[in-house]
Amino acid sequence: MHAQVRTLPDTALVASTHTLNLRDGTELFYRAWHPGGVPRSRAVILFHGGHEHAGRFEALVEGLDLPDTSVFAWDARGHGRSGGERGHARHFMEFVRDADEFVRHLSASHAIPLESMALLGHSVGSVIAATYVHDYAPPIKALVLGSPAFRVKLYVPAALPALRLWQRVRPGSYVNSYVRPQMLTHDTAEAAARRVDPLISPRIAVPVLTSLFDTAERVIAGAGSIRVPTLLLSAGRDFVVHTEAHRRFYDRLGAERKVMKQFPGFYHEIFHETGRHQATRLARGFILEAFYKPAKTVAPSRPDNGDLFEQVTQPLTALDPHRWGYAMIGAGLRSVGRLSAGVRLGLASGFDSGRTLDYVYANQAHGTTPLGRVLDRAYLDSVGWRGIRQRAVNLNRLLHTAIDGVSARKPEVHVVDIAGGPGRYLQDVLAERRQPGLTAVCRDRDEAGLAQGREAAAARGLNGLRYQPGDAFDPASIATLEPRPDIVVVSGLYELFADNGPVLTSLSALHEQMQPGGYLLITNQPHHPQLAFIARTLVNREGRPWVMRPRSQAELTRLLGAAGFTPERMLTDDAGIFTVTLARRDR
Repeated sequence: MHAQVRTLPDTALVASTHTLNLRDGTELFYRAWHPGGVPRSRAVILFHGGHEHAGRFEALVEGLDLPDTSVFAWDARGHGRSGGERGHARHFMEFVRDADEFVRHLSASHAIPLESMALLGHSVGSVIAATYVHDYAPPIKALVLGSPAFRVKLYVPAALPALRLWQRVRPGSYVNSYVRPQMLTHDTAEAAARRVDPLISPRIAVPVLTSLFDTAERVIAGAGSIRVPTLLLSAGRDFVVHTEAHRRFYDRLGAERKVMKQFPGFYHEIFHETGRHQATRLARGFILEAFYKPAKTVAPSRPDNGDLFEQVTQPLTALDPHRWGYAMIGAGLRSVGRLSAGVRLGLASGFDSGRTLDYVYANQAHGTTPLGRVLDRAYLDSVGWRGIRQRAVNLNRLLHTAIDGVSARKPEVHVVDIAGGPGRYLQDVLAERRQPGLTAVCRDRDEAGLAQGREAAAARGLNGLRYQPGDAFDPASIATLEPRPDIVVVSGLYELFADNGPVLTSLSALHEQMQPGGYLLITNQPHHPQLAFIARTLVNREGRPWVMRPRSQAELTRLLGAAGFTPERMLTDDAGIFTVTLARRDR
């Protein structure tokens, strides 16, 4: 990290520049403004719009004039002075993951708790901030969204489908922004400055643009889980984004304290408009109120995403065409679909069973006849199973983190999966580490899955892995775990049950049985694009319709806190379907 310090004129703020190496080695450049040059215990973090950089926030930082508060602003990867190809990211979620890493870095390096932070974004930066709050559920004080780019105006008919097709044909393609500075602000000086700014690039990778649309729609649909006090500032004459998406997001927003303000006549760049002091003043007042008059914590009146669960549990009427469509698909799965080995296994053992998941993890297409193998490949490549495999990668990564954390304190490490089926991932971890003192137990109610796991573990010479029957929801069964586990894994289980009561009972029993300071790895499913399809056509391990209730990350965080766990890390896939959370047992 390096710093270049200077004093901003007519203020007590001291500005500095810094760098942070992200997880993939990309160098992230960011700016900091501290009153008197001393980091404070409160912070506001700024996220710039597309094609921009943190340097364009200097006037906003001065205008906010927040007492006893540090302000930070990054140059997103591929922007400004940060590393990476201009305008490029593999997926929009790369920016969101960077935001999580950036916020955690600021919290750790400056001793600022997340509970003392507020986020402010503009345009694409607003979508980054909103997605971060939605997906990661950080306990921040306030969220300010300026002209969020929830739905970009493309103008050209069928532009989005054409971009998706072009992305398939030319995966590394880019497009240049059609937006001209005079379309962004009435302030001619600001427009001129933007026009000659060497750090602004018009390029954007096609995958970033298409995944921005997808992610924004997902966040709008799940906005009810965002309970952070939120201020949304919208431009009355926005040539860049559709402002009706702002209203949809705001109407669904779950925050008890929320405000939406539209500025008639403003162009997209509300913080660079001729009347920008109006937007800045509102943002300042909202943030100060959040810092000094924190909102009361109010328990949600109903589970997050409960409406989605209710929709898929309601029977369809005889006149509903969806009923007959799903019936035909179900009939096809039970007939021609049986040519696929994966479909056949799912119908026999349940599509949520440990044996099915083990088959999906292996990702090898099998079937009766060539057609069966083609069907099986399509089955394995569905968005849900792709997410499951990424979940396994994320689980493996965080399990290694947990093992390293325990190993730093003591030589013996004991891992338990309370509903792991054959436990292929546990076998892989033990085989990879071959660490003396590392032992594991895989429990499940499915004896066939346990037998399959025992046979595979024996073949690999994994003597430190045992298989036991057990009920993950029975405190008496959990109390028999010996030795007391240092790490407990709950993967693909709680998302199968709608009621929070048994989940909290299970979590509390695990907390009681675990070693002090131990780790809990838990998966979650906040969202699934095929929720209705699965509920209407597939069966679970009990032979009943496989109905899943999406549980937001914020809701899971509340359950973990109630049971005595503190979340430390979270990983998710690009589609935001599955999360893996590493939580620590409170001492």
